[in-house]
Amino acid sequence: MSNTNPIGLFDSGIGGTSIWNEIHALLPFENSVYLADSINAPYGLKSKEEILELCIKNTEYLLNMDCKIIVVACNTATTNAISELRVKYDVPFIGIEPAIKPAVSLTKTQTIGVLATKGTLNSKLFHESIAQYTSVNIIEQIGHGLVQLIENGEIDSDKMTNLLRSYVEPMLKQNIDYLVLGCSHYPYLIPQLKKIVPKNVKIIDSGEAVAKQTENILSKRGLLNDSKLKSSQLFYTNSNPAVLKKILGMDTNVFKEEF
Repeated sequence: MSNTNPIGLFDSGIGGTSIWNEIHALLPFENSVYLADSINAPYGLKSKEEILELCIKNTEYLLNMDCKIIVVACNTATTNAISELRVKYDVPFIGIEPAIKPAVSLTKTQTIGVLATKGTLNSKLFHESIAQYTSVNIIEQIGHGLVQLIENGEIDSDKMTNLLRSYVEPMLKQNIDYLVLGCSHYPYLIPQLKKIVPKNVKIIDSGEAVAKQTENILSKRGLLNDSKLKSSQLFYTNSNPAVLKKILGMDTNVFKEEF
């Protein structure tokens, strides 16, 4: 395995680009391949078996492109499939989970909110994670419909604003001071959320922590790209390339592929 081989990332659509943004900012010389499995979005409404099958398909596509590490840039995929992926494949996997630990350690009101997909909130891994935090009130809210609106390019729509208000305002009434975004699509909603939540409520996601963990694992395995050459960034989607291109907000090639 060469240290110039790419980092592979996949998500149930375009949301995982929020994770890619953090990784690319921290590791600008790393090559990468990103898969947006938008045709199957959202994963959060699928069974564990369906999610695992999709994750295996995505992993094998990335391995065929010689990826040296795979970032499962999807909370639902991580919580439902990463254990099986680590057993099945001899490549390091980085997963993402809701950033509950920092929220719990910093809360002053002892109440935090978690906005995530049904697949994440119902997963065994999520329940194991929150079981250790018995001293804090954790309010869970499924973000029904949010991923679909983001995938349709309706981030700033009135429909999005109304949905977010319906999910977040009941949490605010219960005195949360941290709102944890438990889906890699949701960081794109932060500008909208900041119009809804007061300034004393902090919004946190997992992107920065995932980037640091990716750097850490690559370093430990001697796989950090030290070439300092201009990096190659490839983006693939099995749905509308225009949506992925718009969310990236930069001039880059987005390829439509069946995978």
